[in-house]
Amino acid sequence: MSAKLFHKYIRLFAAVLCAGSLALAPALPVEAQAPSAAELLLAANRALPVQSNEVPNWPAGPVVGAESAILMELQTGTILYAKNIHQREYPASTTKILTTLIAAERCQMDEIVTFSHDAVFDTPWDSSHIAMDVGQELTMEQCLNAILIRSANEVCYAVAEHITGTTDWQVFSDIMNERAGELGCLNTHFINPNGLPDEDHYTTAYDLAMIGRAFFANEMLCKITLSPRIDFPATDKLPQGKLENNHMEIIPGGTYAYEYIVGCKTGYTDDARSCLVSCAEKDGLKLICVVMRDEAPNHYEDTISLFEYGFSNFERVNVAQTETKYNIDNTGLFYSGNDIFGSSRPFLSLNKEDFIVLPRTIPFEEVSSSISYEAADESQAAVISYSYQEVPLGTVRVDFNADSQEPSIFDMEGEEGAAAPDQNGGDDSVIFVNVRFLLIGAAVLAGLLLLWLIVHLILKNYNFSPRSGRRGWRKRNRHRRRGSRKHRGPDF
Repeated sequence: MSAKLFHKYIRLFAAVLCAGSLALAPALPVEAQAPSAAELLLAANRALPVQSNEVPNWPAGPVVGAESAILMELQTGTILYAKNIHQREYPASTTKILTTLIAAERCQMDEIVTFSHDAVFDTPWDSSHIAMDVGQELTMEQCLNAILIRSANEVCYAVAEHITGTTDWQVFSDIMNERAGELGCLNTHFINPNGLPDEDHYTTAYDLAMIGRAFFANEMLCKITLSPRIDFPATDKLPQGKLENNHMEIIPGGTYAYEYIVGCKTGYTDDARSCLVSCAEKDGLKLICVVMRDEAPNHYEDTISLFEYGFSNFERVNVAQTETKYNIDNTGLFYSGNDIFGSSRPFLSLNKEDFIVLPRTIPFEEVSSSISYEAADESQAAVISYSYQEVPLGTVRVDFNADSQEPSIFDMEGEEGAAAPDQNGGDDSVIFVNVRFLLIGAAVLAGLLLLWLIVHLILKNYNFSPRSGRRGWRKRNRHRRRGSRKHRGPDF
């Protein structure tokens, strides 16, 4: 039975128990009241398996009340914690991180956004809004603040219309889905820019984390989400101005304020329950956490628990400083250390800025690696991918080395002044060219080419007769003399 089907039965069972408990509630004393529906659903969610906990030697992650959850390192995309990360869920207002990301990528912050009739009246009165009216205006920067701080649904519609240049905000969904695909989303389909309920509007914890990698890399958007309030001054197009508070409790000053928080966005509908997409940074490690179909305030508690798990159990590993020997495809063409000339200048080297994310419980020597020569950048020769038990840990670029300070490729080991690498503490992260294989191959190829040319010239310039030798030469000479006497006159 799949986890999703198992959970469906658990929820059905919880609903039946809840209905029964409500029917019996009047007859039970207060201290014996049955658990609420939310408590039953939380219990069912906590019983679901955590896939990352099944990886050998992987640090055991916390039990969370979310139906699906993920903890991902922002730069490498390494997944530290995984619980039903590809299960489709309703995202509610966490949808807005993609809407604002697209707006930040396509628009200037001083552009004027005018509110149409549809933008205002298509917004349910009982949903999040800031009571904008038809014809009123905000700058794009104010719009982003209203969306991320106050989760204003009518502002999402107005921004969508502004970007598409139409009065039909539904056209914007095509842009959203295209951008989601570019960001690496696998199971996402958006219908609207704000996350209002629609059965065809869904995503996954993994996909929201992939969107989050781009969103939380934008310093302006992150800063907005942590602002305590919006405060728009009155103008001719906004007569009364706007003053609204930020209700996300994980930001500074909130009930569940987390000191390492970088940015966040909450979401809630009856079907989606409580969702939270957030990012935190500590000691150079920048993590994205997504919890979906959780119960408030557990979505804050679960998020903080996952962040603490990540910061306590994982670390960045600089491969250029750690890798001591690397063979590419076992061909011996490239290798780390000294080549046949002793100390040689490396043609290639591991990028010193790249790193992988590794559990503290797993030594680097147990990590697997593979190489791809399909490098995206002309300055790169290849990309090395690292993994543990098929869990990707990150990639490291192999760069063409242009450092003129490196030793010459013709320096001989033992020569005075030769800059030989330190075998105990030197930089062994560079990848050298094994010249022996190159020279042997070049010599064999040159010999074959020379032999072919000689044979070709001989065949072209010489014509071999069937009989040869001294006897043949004498016979041919006699024939020439007889012919000469026959045609010349008498001797005088």
